[in-house]
Amino acid sequence: MKVVMPTLGLAALLFAVSSPALAEAPRAKAMEDARVYIVEPADGATVSQTFTVKFGISGMNVAPAGTDAPNTGHHHLLIDQDTLPAMDKVIPATDKIIHYGGGQTETELTLEPGQHTLQLLLGDKGHVPFDPPLLSDKITITVK
Repeated sequence: MKVVMPTLGLAALLFAVSSPALAEAPRAKAMEDARVYIVEPADGATVSQTFTVKFGISGMNVAPAGTDAPNTGHHHLLIDQDTLPAMDKVIPATDKIIHYGGGQTETELTLEPGQHTLQLLLGDKGHVPFDPPLLSDKITITVK
């Protein structure tokens, strides 16, 4: 009997970890009046190749990734994205989806000349969008 109990315990643990319903944590809820937005540059602005982007947020707080505090998340900047990442999974990190997991509220970008779009998406402590997603309006800028 001593051998069977640990085996059953291990089997139950493996089932719990492998069960999608049990392994996925619920998405963090966004505050009803919360929003994220790009403070600057303004929509339609013409900027130098290297420029500053300032992130805005209201109704919630910004903190580094991993911070387990209510109503708190961190920014992700989507550059030239025609398709949004999945809103129920970890936000991927690419050269066009930039994570600001240090709790940054601005960044300096360098982009090629031409027209570009910028959009913010707030992620929770584990880089998953809130429910409902906190997504800024998409702005268009021209890099000279």
